[in-house]
Amino acid sequence: MIEIRQVGHAFGERVVLRDLTLDLTERRIAVVGGNGSGKSTFARLLNGLLVPTRGEVRVDGLDTRRDGKAVRRKVGFVFQNPDNQIVLPVVAEDLAFGLKNLGLPKDEIARRTDEALRRYDLHALRDHPAHLLSGGQKQLLAIAGVLAMAPEVIVFDEPTTLLDLRNKRRVAEAIDGLPQRAVVVSHDLAFLEHFDRVLVFEDGRVAIDDRPSVALPAYVAMMS
Repeated sequence: MIEIRQVGHAFGERVVLRDLTLDLTERRIAVVGGNGSGKSTFARLLNGLLVPTRGEVRVDGLDTRRDGKAVRRKVGFVFQNPDNQIVLPVVAEDLAFGLKNLGLPKDEIARRTDEALRRYDLHALRDHPAHLLSGGQKQLLAIAGVLAMAPEVIVFDEPTTLLDLRNKRRVAEAIDGLPQRAVVVSHDLAFLEHFDRVLVFEDGRVAIDDRPSVALPAYVAMMS
């Protein structure tokens, strides 16, 4: 469980999140909101990429402020721009990078790397330069890299925004097929229709917290 208790966050004088108290337990949770509503800041709080200015975020009892490293093993994060996440020049090397940092044995690193490449049809590209992949392939590589770390929850910050329609579908299908729980920040409302829960952010607060059939039409009305 991810527990958020009386959380607020500010960058200097600019307040971006205000008095949030939530429990995140569902398998698929969507986060939507207009630009500047606080949704991406909220996403970064969930695995300790940011720590709140006020209040606390806990993952299975671990405080993101004190136990950041342990929290990030439990909660993976996929950025909007995969170039921010790909650090090594060759596909297989990039996938193995995070696993080496976990101190895993070489045979386990090789097994997880191979498994992740096959899952997302990247195996034929294992020795390919990562920077020459298509946008969709890069995003799948970023997802594969996080999945190989075996987190319990994966947070996605607008994973389809920079992609064309075909690659949006590929990435959406990859997220749908994940065994892990997922929290997804997105403007792609059609993709979110079958989620379990939608949080609608406005002015740093959760304005609506409901199932998609209720929350998404209400969000569209808010934005009209």
